[in-house]
Amino acid sequence: MSATMEDDKPEGKQVKDIDLIPRAAPVARAPYCLALSEMKELSEQLQELSDKGFIRPSSSPWGAPVLFVKKKDGSFRMCIDYRELNKLTNEKEHEEHLKAILG
Repeated sequence: MSATMEDDKPEGKQVKDIDLIPRAAPVARAPYCLALSEMKELSEQLQELSDKGFIRPSSSPWGAPVLFVKKKDGSFRMCIDYRELNKLTNEKEHEEHLKAILG
């Protein structure tokens, strides 16, 4: 986990809406196969995020697989594959922001 996260605390309940294309059905992808060591790492990282209040248990019909990328220092970065969700987002909502970033 990032050292910068240790001092970060969620300020109350924050809910972010994602503007989806009309009639988008929930997408739940099957989890990727993880090695036993990766499953242990996943459990530890999820527990840490939960303890800090960044995540909470959910019974959402939406789901995205997780994978790990090894960092230079040997630790693991958790990455969530949101490609299927991204296909359903309304690009117009983010168009101005992307233009500002990309020039």
